[in-house]
Amino acid sequence: MKKISVLIPCYNEEENVGPISQAVVSTLEKDLPEYDYELIFIDNDSQDNTRPLIRELCRQNPRIKAIFNAKNFGQFNSPYYGMLQVTGDCVIEMVADFQDPVEMIPQYVRAWEEGYKIVIGIKTSSRENPVMYWLRSCYYKMIKKLSNVEQIEHFTGSGLYDRDFIEVLRNLNDPTPFLRGIVAELGYKRKEIFYEQPKRRAGHTKNNFFTLFDAAMLSITSYTKTGLRMATIFGSVCSFLSILVAFIYLVMKLIWWDRFPAGMAPVLIGMCVLGSIQIFFIGLVGEYILSINQRVMHRPLVIEDERINFDSHEEKEETERQEYEI
Repeated sequence: MKKISVLIPCYNEEENVGPISQAVVSTLEKDLPEYDYELIFIDNDSQDNTRPLIRELCRQNPRIKAIFNAKNFGQFNSPYYGMLQVTGDCVIEMVADFQDPVEMIPQYVRAWEEGYKIVIGIKTSSRENPVMYWLRSCYYKMIKKLSNVEQIEHFTGSGLYDRDFIEVLRNLNDPTPFLRGIVAELGYKRKEIFYEQPKRRAGHTKNNFFTLFDAAMLSITSYTKTGLRMATIFGSVCSFLSILVAFIYLVMKLIWWDRFPAGMAPVLIGMCVLGSIQIFFIGLVGEYILSINQRVMHRPLVIEDERINFDSHEEKEETERQEYEI
């Protein structure tokens, strides 16, 4: 019997962990009864009542498992690490707030049985703030144009991934993984399933300007060379123009020594313009250096604080298998 793993990363989702677990288990048992399953919550150091609720869910159902992180390791590291811990033949990643519809699980599995090792969900529209959706669309189009690697528009990471692809992720050994880019760059032939993203069932989004900026910078520094090339080309052009203007000013001053007051305005304007350009590109180069630094330090993706139901359920399955063979 094949086994499906469902991974749900969460952070302060006390209002959603119970309903999402019930919905996922119900869908698996009703629509996919021919499969074994496990449901894994990986909690990124929630500060509300999320962990006690997950503990109770694990107590009630041994197929529900939990990994509690020692601290918040970010929106990318935690789910990526969770994908490496599953024991199923495939893993389905989805968020706890119901913005990845549970009804898509059977569609993912059917496509997987057709031979696709990667099946992903693509948003065609969203019931979220229309301004945010438009900004995301602009961001995806910009990254797609800047990157020399294929980029998938409106792909949040939700989808089904075969164990073979999980082995690819495990062998990457990347301390700052960006799953959306990895799927596009290194993934197998995939199937895309389109859906309308619903609103959050409850609670508030954990994304803010800084988390979105972090995501944008990670994708830019990981999959584009355009920023550095722009700095080089634009810097060269500005340097050439500055030298040219300086030479023209020098010639004009030598020709009309008494009648040509150079003044301070050109100097101040030039300094401000060139200074602001330099600061912008130094910051951009700094983002690349930060990305390199994080990879060179090679820190672990996640430090675990606690695991629940991993050993007990696996030992029970192994015992049942041995009894069956006897």
